[in-house]
Amino acid sequence: VQLVESGGGSVQTGGSLRLSCAASGYPYGRNCMGWFRRAPGKEREGRAAIYTGGHSTYYADSVKGRFTISEDDAKSTVDLQMNNLKPDDTATYYCAAEFGHPTFLDYGSDTVVPGETDFTYWGQGTQVTVSS
Repeated sequence: VQLVESGGGSVQTGGSLRLSCAASGYPYGRNCMGWFRRAPGKEREGRAAIYTGGHSTYYADSVKGRFTISEDDAKSTVDLQMNNLKPDDTATYYCAAEFGHPTFLDYGSDTVVPGETDFTYWGQGTQVTVSS
């Protein structure tokens, strides 16, 4: 399984970026793909996830209303549209994938937060920098 992220870059506060994760060697349908991020000096945190084919989603409270995760079945990619970006969004963003429907997707909110152990496969990361 290989996950490749693209779309990172630098923007000013209030700007937008769209990240894309392309999966190969992975049974795309009816599995979970997510986006984590690691800010300097902090742990890697899950920010959004989706159950491909079923459309269950998770968003961290800090990005709800600003970020949208979506799937492109034709391309076997999962995208993260990030709007109204803030300096606190500066981080390396990682795509992750796991088979099946993890429990946290049943809640879809920070009631149950996805952790790194919920995912087996990871991309190399793409940098997002938001300047004030």
